[in-house]
Amino acid sequence: MPDLAHSLLRPLRWSERALDAAIAPVVFTAMAALIGVITLQIVSRVFFTAVGWTEEVARFLLVWITFLAATLAFRRGRHIAVTFVVDALPGLPRRLARIAALLVSLGFLLGLVTIGWEYMQVQSFQKSASLRLSMTWVYAVIPLSAAIMAWYALVDIAGLALGDDPVPHADDEEQP
Repeated sequence: MPDLAHSLLRPLRWSERALDAAIAPVVFTAMAALIGVITLQIVSRVFFTAVGWTEEVARFLLVWITFLAATLAFRRGRHIAVTFVVDALPGLPRRLARIAALLVSLGFLLGLVTIGWEYMQVQSFQKSASLRLSMTWVYAVIPLSAAIMAWYALVDIAGLALGDDPVPHADDEEQP
């Protein structure tokens, strides 16, 4: 890859790694909180009176964990994909096929940002049953995670267009 293309992609790749580095501990912390809340729920039901808010918090944490972890999987190319046809293609057709797939994904994700934002606005008047939390905060993860994945798709499209092969990300590969 030419030096100009590499210098153009460097800040984009840095932004991906920065987002990833911010999201991963949030997902980890939310998983730990989910385990704690579910444990509290089980213990309170078995030995005491059930704590009412635990089921609601567990549900909301699971929603946020699911969407945020999906962004991590998207960046690493870990979502389910059938790639044997694309992988069998030679250089340029393979890149064009990946760009086409990313453009389709980008279209879906931008649609999800729009629909998620609208849904979040429609549900803004509703409060959760136990915590009386505005449901806006629960549904905010939909447009947020879709926007993050759309950014990742744009960065990958830019990389492919400039001759880089961004999938999977070499800096994310697990070491044996």
